[in-house]
Order: sequence, then C-alpha cells, then structure tokens
Amino acid sequence: MQENTNPSNLMVSREYKPKDTVITIGEGTSAVKVGGDNFFIIAGPCTVESPEMVCRIAEAVKHAGATILRGGAFKPRTSPYSFQGNEAEGLKWLAEAKKRTGLPVVSEITSISQLHLFNEIDILQVGSRNMQNYELLKALGKIDKPVLLKRGVSASLTDFLLSAEYIVSGGNPNVILCERGIRTFERETRNTPDIAAIPLLRQMTHLPVISDPSHSTGLSELVSPLALAATAAGAEGIMIEVHDNPKAALCDGRQSITPPEFELLIGKIRKIAETVK
Repeated sequence: MQENTNPSNLMVSREYKPKDTVITIGEGTSAVKVGGDNFFIIAGPCTVESPEMVCRIAEAVKHAGATILRGGAFKPRTSPYSFQGNEAEGLKWLAEAKKRTGLPVVSEITSISQLHLFNEIDILQVGSRNMQNYELLKALGKIDKPVLLKRGVSASLTDFLLSAEYIVSGGNPNVILCERGIRTFERETRNTPDIAAIPLLRQMTHLPVISDPSHSTGLSELVSPLALAATAAGAEGIMIEVHDNPKAALCDGRQSITPPEFELLIGKIRKIAETVK
C-alpha cells in the first residue's frame, strides 16, 4: 500500500476541517481556550528545581498575565551527565503550583511508561526529540488530554503534521503545534527560528500553532524580538521560559528571562496579538 504523506489528505489539514480547532484547557473559572482568536501565553521555568521555586515563579508569571504554567519534570538531555530533572517528584511540585495559582500546567512526557504519573498535568508536551517517537504518539492518541507537540530540529512541516496525525487519527483531536526552531548551518544561535513556518502551518492545518522563542535561539536577549515577530506572523500562543535567577538555573538558564522582563514583554505581545487578530 502506498504511504499517504500528502498533508492535504490528513485529518489535521484545513481541507479536512476548515474551521480552527479550539481546545479547552482546565476546568471552571481557570479554564483557558486555545486556538482561533483565543491568544494565550505559557510561561515558567525550563525545569522545576524545588517546590518553593516553581510556586514562586508560577505566582510571578500569573501576576504578569500568563495563562498556562510550564515546567519540566522529565528532562531529556543531549549529555547523560546533564541534569535530568526531578521526574515524578517534580510533577508533584507542579501540581502544587497549579493548586496555589489556578494555572493549568504543561509538562513534557518522554515515555509511555510515565503516563500514569501525569494525572494532575493538563497538557502533555512531546519534545522535539520525541516528535517521531511513534509508539508514544499512538499512546497519546488514546488519552483525553491535550498534547503540545514540538517540531523536531530536522523535521519538515509535512513531517511535523504527520506526527500530529498519529495523535489525531488515534482519537485525540486536541493537539497544539509548537514551532521551536530548526537545525541549520548557523551556530550563533542554538537553533534557527523558522518564523515562516507559523503562517504556513496556519494555512495547512486547523490545529492551534504556537511559538517557543526561548528554544528557538537559546539566548535570552533574543526572546523578546522573536516573541513579537512570531505573534505578528500569526502565532496563536507564545511559550516562554522564565526563571527568577537564570544564572543559577539547573537547566537552560541562558535562554530564560526574569519575571520583570516577562511582565514587560507580555504587554507588548498582547498589543501585537490584538492588532493582527
């Protein structure tokens, strides 16, 4: 049988569903609408380092206007000697921060075996390293929680959409696509931001499309201009790493901005989001 790799023939395509998918995250008064005209901002530390730290940053980003808290408990790293996260304990700390602030939470899952640990997590993130972990994607297609899928560093947009198709065709329509930079010959930045991917994806798919300017370059001083550019290009949400002491961060401090910087940026982002709506 010939493989179907035409993005226009997929369940995630605009041809299949012309209207934007809108996903409800969380419940009650703290519920957040994702997709369509519902612009949203995800913020928080790269990794949760302690219960006090994640609650402190959660309160700061909520005060600034973030609508969803991010935080890594399981951290897949290039080097086996790098900090790997606080794992199950970290998920408990995120659940406590959610309880204190009311913010829905997104955290990365790296293995099917971890699924039972994510009961209190509202959005399961699939990182770029796992974008083509098809067994994990199939398992996430059978759950009833939203999935935030990050583009792989060497993935084409068709590859990206086919990975999303694994989840949607498995029965879970609630997928958020995250553009986070791709790998090119350039070495001045961690990755090369692909701003053009945002309007292209908006044409190709009905799924919500967001941008992660923190991972796109790995440089905190570039987070603000990239966040503004992605918003102007049509991103339906922005995902930003925030730490109150980036120099002491256990993971990716170089790309994290501080709560005061985040508060300043969020006002600019919302003005552009309102303009391009």
